[in-house]
Amino acid sequence: MSASPPKALNDRTMAALADVEELTTVREKDLVSPMSPDPVGTLRVLRGERIAKVVCIGLTVEQIGMDSHMIFAFTGADSAVPHFTLDSVQAGGYLAYHIDLVPRADLGAHLEYVNAVYQPLTPAFEEVRERFGPSTAAIGPRQHAMMSPWMLVNRADEEHFQQIGAYLDRYFEHWREVLVKGVPDDVRATLAGTDLAVRDARNRAALFSPEVDPVWANVARLVGDEQAEELRRELLSNDLAGAAADG
Repeated sequence: MSASPPKALNDRTMAALADVEELTTVREKDLVSPMSPDPVGTLRVLRGERIAKVVCIGLTVEQIGMDSHMIFAFTGADSAVPHFTLDSVQAGGYLAYHIDLVPRADLGAHLEYVNAVYQPLTPAFEEVRERFGPSTAAIGPRQHAMMSPWMLVNRADEEHFQQIGAYLDRYFEHWREVLVKGVPDDVRATLAGTDLAVRDARNRAALFSPEVDPVWANVARLVGDEQAEELRRELLSNDLAGAAADG
């Protein structure tokens, strides 16, 4: 049986992450629901060096037509290299995706960082906008403020969703290059006034806040408040002291 389109996109990305460097699974857990006798999803946490932590959350409930997969690949606490994220979802009769490199510094105040890390994504971003139009996903202004202006986020039909894989690859390959080479020293020097670890912790607290992102209310209804909070804690966790902080 072939994987669903969201799961296929998820698996493609996990394989690409594993190709960057060896990742070790440190935690794997079935997610259960008071509404179902069977598990409704999984939590998987992996560790690497440059890729300090990967959190992969899958929620699949055929009865309600939901198949949701989220990957967050976090770089080290003191790294200037953005985090990489993918959401691929089928729910409510539609497909949707969200692909981004999550900034580690204020983009409006650091043009050199923008030019080095984000400007190379512009051709792919503009091609997506030209082919598929502006975002139709339900993302609020506060969520936009915590991500990058190069975020790809849209609802999609099957043809659109299949085609987005090529752009996912382009975003990932650029992120991989920045991750491996590191942010250039002269660019990183312009970030000297930013406490990268503190900013990251504050950004994650906002990004994964139930107040900001209504998806957490849906997750809590599905798996209960306790497990929803457990997932949030894993995403918020900044216990990356043993990981390399390249970049």
